[in-house]
Amino acid sequence: MPISRDQVLHVARLACLDLSDDEVERLTAELGAIIEAVSKVSELDLADVPPTSHPLEVVNSWAEDVPHESLSLDDVFANAPAREGDLFRVPPTA
Repeated sequence: MPISRDQVLHVARLACLDLSDDEVERLTAELGAIIEAVSKVSELDLADVPPTSHPLEVVNSWAEDVPHESLSLDDVFANAPAREGDLFRVPPTA
């Protein structure tokens, strides 16, 4: 089941990605290969395989919630592209 260029453009639009024509072509081929590889699972006989959420037995281990010193505002905003006072400045969404 190949993925179409229109589907890649649709997903890019939903993710607010501005892709070049070369990127669209590359992603169309790469995503098509991924979908083809994953679709091979449907060829397996899984009738006797119970559904699981994780392949290993998982047990929650909780650490104590110990308060500690927070980052300074200068450290928090050090890598922010834009700042407005004590807030992150982000572009408006459509």
